[in-house]
Amino acid sequence: MTKRPSFIHFLGCIIPHRYPSIQKATEIVFEDLDMELLPMEGASCCPAPGVFGSFDRVTWASIAARNLTIAEQAKADVTTGCNGCFASLWDANHELKHDEELRQAVNEALAEVGREFKGTIEVTHYVDALYDTAGLQKIRKHVVRPMTGVRMALHPGCHWMRPKLVKQKDDSEKPHIFRELCEATSAEYVPYKDELMCCGAGGAVRTADLKVALDFTKQKFDSILAAGGADMIVTPCPFCELQLDAGQVEIQKHFGEEHTYTFDVLHVSELLALAFGHEPEEFGLATHLQYMQRKSEPNWERLGIKI
Repeated sequence: MTKRPSFIHFLGCIIPHRYPSIQKATEIVFEDLDMELLPMEGASCCPAPGVFGSFDRVTWASIAARNLTIAEQAKADVTTGCNGCFASLWDANHELKHDEELRQAVNEALAEVGREFKGTIEVTHYVDALYDTAGLQKIRKHVVRPMTGVRMALHPGCHWMRPKLVKQKDDSEKPHIFRELCEATSAEYVPYKDELMCCGAGGAVRTADLKVALDFTKQKFDSILAAGGADMIVTPCPFCELQLDAGQVEIQKHFGEEHTYTFDVLHVSELLALAFGHEPEEFGLATHLQYMQRKSEPNWERLGIKI
C-alpha cells in the first residue's frame, strides 16, 4: 500500500488568530485529497521575514531554524498557507543549507535549547502541495460544485514565488501555477493590470501607515473594476486576505463612503473547499473580517452556493 503524502502543518499567526476558516478549509481539502497534515507542536512565529531579517539575520534565522528542527524531528516536509511564513521558513532553510558560517552561528544559538539544524527537510506552500503533490487532475475530480460563471480575480502576493531565480517556483512576471490551481474550480479568470502588485500590507506598511497601505489596495480594486469587475478575489496568503478583506471597510473610513467595494475575498483553500462541495458553515466562511465589520452576510449565491 502506498503511503499517503504527509506534511507538518505550520499555521503561523494570522490563520489561527484571524482566519481560522482557512485552517479548517485546508484540513478539509487536504483530507479530501488524501494528504495528511501533522500538527507542528511547539512552533513559534516564523518570524516575519521583512522585520526580523532586516534587523538581525542571525536572530531571524535562529527562530526560523528552531521551527524547522521540529519538522526535522518529525521527518516531514513543512507546508504553510501564508506567503510570509513560507518566505521566512523557505529562505532560512535555503540559506542555512548553503551558508556554513550562518549555520554555525545558528546552531550555536539552538544548542542552548538542545536543538540543531541539520537541513533534512523541505518547505512547501499549500500551492506547491496542491499543485505538485495532489495534482490538477485529482483536484478536478473532486470538484462537485463548479464555479462556472463566477468571475475570479487573483492576487498571488509577493513572497511565494519571489525572488524567482532562487525559489524557481514560477515565473514571477508571468505566473501560471496559482492561476491553473484556481481555474481547476471552473471559475472564470479575470486578468487585470495590477494583478502582480503588492496588496499594500507588506513590509510593515499596514502597521506604520494604514492609509498608504490602503492606497495600494484601492489601486488594485480599481484595476479589477477597470477589467470588468469580479465576484471574488482569491489569494494564497492570509495577510494579503486581511488587507483585501478588511481593507474594503477601511477604505470607506479613510477615503469616503463613495469608495465602496464588495468583493468576496477567499483563500485558495476556502475556494477549493467550496468547489469540493463543502458548505460555508463547515469552515466558518462568514467569520471573515469584512462580514463581521459590515455585519452583513457574504454573497454566497453569487459564488454559486444556493442557500
